[in-house]
Amino acid sequence: MANIKMQCFGLLLLAPLAACAAPQNSSFKFVEASIADIQSAIMQGDSTCHEIVAGYIQRIEAYDQSRNINAIAQINLNALVKADEIDLAVSRNETMPELFCAPLLVKDNFDTHDMVTTGGSIALINSFPPDDAFMVGKLREAGAIVLAKTNMAEWAFSPRETVSSSYGRTANAYDVDFVPAGSSGGTASSVAASFGVAGMGSDTGNSIRGPSSHLALFGIRSTIGLTSRDGVIPLVFDRDIAGPMTRTVEDGARLFNVIAGYDPADSLTVPNKREENYLDFLNVDGLEGKRLGVFRSLVDHEDADPEIKAIFLQAINDLAAAGAIIVDPLEIKDFQVLSNQIPFCGRFRYDVGQYFKSLENSPLLDVNKVLETGEIAPETRASFAFYAQNPLDVVPDEWEVPCPTWPNHPERNQLLANAIEAMDAAEVDALIFPTWSNPPAHIELANEEYRGDNNQRLTPDAGLPAVTIPMGFWQNRLPAGLQIVGRPYAEGLLIELAYSYEQMTKHRRPPQGFGEIND
Repeated sequence: MANIKMQCFGLLLLAPLAACAAPQNSSFKFVEASIADIQSAIMQGDSTCHEIVAGYIQRIEAYDQSRNINAIAQINLNALVKADEIDLAVSRNETMPELFCAPLLVKDNFDTHDMVTTGGSIALINSFPPDDAFMVGKLREAGAIVLAKTNMAEWAFSPRETVSSSYGRTANAYDVDFVPAGSSGGTASSVAASFGVAGMGSDTGNSIRGPSSHLALFGIRSTIGLTSRDGVIPLVFDRDIAGPMTRTVEDGARLFNVIAGYDPADSLTVPNKREENYLDFLNVDGLEGKRLGVFRSLVDHEDADPEIKAIFLQAINDLAAAGAIIVDPLEIKDFQVLSNQIPFCGRFRYDVGQYFKSLENSPLLDVNKVLETGEIAPETRASFAFYAQNPLDVVPDEWEVPCPTWPNHPERNQLLANAIEAMDAAEVDALIFPTWSNPPAHIELANEEYRGDNNQRLTPDAGLPAVTIPMGFWQNRLPAGLQIVGRPYAEGLLIELAYSYEQMTKHRRPPQGFGEIND
């Protein structure tokens, strides 16, 4: 694991960063705090942004390593400076932006101009991007503070576990003997343990929804085309999505309201597709009269865990009790056939090569160089052989065996058409199924116990939006998530459904062992 020295306003110290700015006499409660809680405390004079940011830093330093979570890659040395700027603006009665003093935990594949961005690779341990990722820039413009970068699976390869060559292995905050899934496991565990108010992750096939499910969070994978991935280290360009991972649907909607929208720097984004205000969908009665289709193809696995299935069946009952109309089953024509036909294009070497060109002094020009230098985690080598085998400088559409870039992909387009046709025929608003059909794997058996991942096929293949929301706990200790999938650009509706279900069931609870520091 890399050893990153912390600083206090430019002075190298041996003492922890929080010692430079320990919270004063604030009575603010950090565990499970929301963005609204933070902003209310500041505006009412009960706390300052400086005290709140310092308090989260203190939590990281008290718990992340001592509890063997290892979710945090690095703390932002400028976080307290930004907090002081916000406090000054508040003291002057300035109009505050919508995310002011929201301390965020950002996956280490988002470019940050003031912090190293490693993508989980030790080869990039000294890589400072020239500017922020589009989403990071939008969040900062809205007043959010990048508090820390979070650990991730190296190059975002693994849905199974979160292991990097830059910062090591991350554990599940609910039980360190289990995985947080991958690749956004660092964001998931750190948000669950209240190391910050909310987080950002990325999802190629699983990596927002899977870790969110394993850590009792709300996670949203948006429609391909609605949000920009500019400045996020790619894995598969026409499958990658970045977005919020939060303890509440409201906070997820707050972040999404800022980051959604067209960006000319991302060639797949589409203008004029976002809702005017996603907060308008925070409707407690949002399930009333909605028709939900049970997508049995991702429910009735032969190896599905019986208890997870029972939790899902209870979720169906709860949705019905909230006024939803359950359509069970709902089938998508040729789902299995098309899923088997759609190749997972190994275009990583090309895509990340394009990213390297965006850096002013890139440590790498060809990612395959890490195989020569040995700068790669043992857990990553098997995946690397697949992801990095194709040409560096040839567009995937022009390979000898072409890999068409979405949306010009016939099989993926057919699956999308079939999914919409099935939803229209049944007149359903959304599909539902367990985010994972099995509990988290033991951390030492991440590959052997990898099963039940329902995230990899329908949603990324068809480019559909999806959210996951806590639906209960396996053996009353490890989280399980309910996934809700909608038509393209139906993110507002998905937020509405998730919020209504969340407010009715209140399944979210924090992991033990991460209480208030001063209690």
